[in-house]
Amino acid sequence: MNNRVFIYTLLIGLCSICSAYATPIVKTGIDVLVEQNFAPLEGKRVGLVTNPTGVDCHLTPTIDILHQAENVNLVALFAPEHGVRGNIYAGDKVANATDSKTGLPVHSLYGKSRKPTSAMLQGVDVLVYDIQDIGCRSYTFISTMGLAMQAAAELGIEFMVLDRPNPLGGYRVEGCPVEDGYTSFVSQYPIPYIYGLTCGELAMLLNEEGMTGSKKCNLTVITMQGWRRDMDFEQTGLPWVLPSPHIPQPISAYFYPMSGIAGELGTISIGVGYTKPFQLFAASWVNADKLASRLNALNLQGVVFRPIHYTPFYSTGKGTRLQGVEAHITDRNKVSLSEIQFYVMQEMASLYPTHKAFDNAEPSRLNMIDKVCGTNQIRLLFTKRYKWEDARDYWNKGVGAFKQKSRQYYLYQ
Repeated sequence: MNNRVFIYTLLIGLCSICSAYATPIVKTGIDVLVEQNFAPLEGKRVGLVTNPTGVDCHLTPTIDILHQAENVNLVALFAPEHGVRGNIYAGDKVANATDSKTGLPVHSLYGKSRKPTSAMLQGVDVLVYDIQDIGCRSYTFISTMGLAMQAAAELGIEFMVLDRPNPLGGYRVEGCPVEDGYTSFVSQYPIPYIYGLTCGELAMLLNEEGMTGSKKCNLTVITMQGWRRDMDFEQTGLPWVLPSPHIPQPISAYFYPMSGIAGELGTISIGVGYTKPFQLFAASWVNADKLASRLNALNLQGVVFRPIHYTPFYSTGKGTRLQGVEAHITDRNKVSLSEIQFYVMQEMASLYPTHKAFDNAEPSRLNMIDKVCGTNQIRLLFTKRYKWEDARDYWNKGVGAFKQKSRQYYLYQ
């Protein structure tokens, strides 16, 4: 390596280090709370609902911050899916435990009960929520938040949200609200599939619209400083902590709603079990070049597809050589994320009629699809001809009305 190349490489490395430790543009709720010297919590016994994403701008866990603060009395932790320390695999039950670092009791909200019980909340004056969400209804943390709000309201306990950015921004809304009969932990509230609010704004909407029960909770949102609705997460300058194992980067939040519904079928691989979770669509019976050509011919806005071949290490297609496509988002403002998976299944069905995604799925999988979609109509309309145009209007039903309603809960412009 000559001197010029060495110096250039060194400068690049130094810039990367400086960038990684630069002061973020955005201050999250926990950083603002620290600046307030925890005044809203002083003199109260605090319960904390959190996971590894609950950190300040220096990656110090909110658990540790509150536990070490002299004027905060942190008395209990509450664990969502994956646990407060992120050591539980997706879907696995979380057990009650003792946090080894702080010695605090950890109450499971992803086991026998998904709503805090009165016994869990005994001796708690305020329940604090600090979790980085990804802006999609089927991601279970917002269900945990809403049920915790309901429990707090019923027992007269304060509820506080330490707000964080929505990595999909504050304008994107996609998918019909959950219909009666299809409420579940992946569709707990009648909101769109992608809802375009921060968790603090969503908490306000759930509370004021009576979605968490007839009784409102005493809600406080510690708002962020510096966040705008048009921001990508990368623009915030904040460190990204993966909220679950298959959301390793901020961009993963875009891919999750792009393929997650199709992934529930278990008939095609969406990259979970490989190095590109939620970014791929593949199967052993697919010709990668043909599928990519068909999808690109649709001229979908904001996305292009390239052929890919891979062998998953686990999950759907484990150990099998698969072919398919990788989706590349070219314009985040124009792409309709949740529709992409249906276009992929449409073109797969046209190319391979004996491998139609829904036709080969187990009944339990179809039931889960309906729960994730919040209705059975998307499945029924789409599978009549495997044409997305048959279901598109229903999928977009209610989006405009929700956008109008949700604006009154905006905390940021």
